[in-house]
Amino acid sequence: MALDLRVTVVGDRHWFALGGVVGPVAFVAAWIGCGLATDGYSAVSNAISDLARLGASTRVAMTIGFVVFGFAVPLYAVALRRALAGPAWIAATMTGLATLGVAAVPLGWGRDGLHGLFASIGYVTLALTPALAVRPLRDLDRGRWAVASLAAAVIAGLCLIATVAGPAHGLFQRAGLFIGDAWIVASAVVILTRRGWCEDVAGCGSWTSLADSPPAPPPPI
Repeated sequence: MALDLRVTVVGDRHWFALGGVVGPVAFVAAWIGCGLATDGYSAVSNAISDLARLGASTRVAMTIGFVVFGFAVPLYAVALRRALAGPAWIAATMTGLATLGVAAVPLGWGRDGLHGLFASIGYVTLALTPALAVRPLRDLDRGRWAVASLAAAVIAGLCLIATVAGPAHGLFQRAGLFIGDAWIVASAVVILTRRGWCEDVAGCGSWTSLADSPPAPPPPI
């Protein structure tokens, strides 16, 4: 009985992938809604963090978006670790934690450099998440997923690099984050509906389900 309980708990962790849907959706909804509610705010030239700046009318709502993302994505990373080999789950975890740092150190608090550091870590690790999934997906003969992951990583990375120059840094920031978030949502859906990309447990992360578990040993006589 103890073995069955252990396996059930581990197998149920695929529901942690819900964080990969809830977090990005809440984050994107927050920046869209808060941006539309702010007079004079431009999604092309203003950063998302301006919506959570001290004194901004949308500070609370945008901060909630950051926090939901920051807690939800590391939960998703737990499921990703069990569904896919490799360190992609580590990058996803760091993305969430860095976002919590962004929320904890808002602009206008006198620590804008630290805020920028957290934001930069979040950007880089978000782009790294699909990049680090490419090789494991190829090893599983998931060619289309591997190509899509590489494309997402490259495009997201280029967009986020473009935020450091030009008047359209807000637009590039949103494009890069949206692409990275879309990959997280898509991969979370795969984990939730198919428990990952593996047809069997070999080659996966540390995924374990009732079907994959060895039979319980006979009770001692």
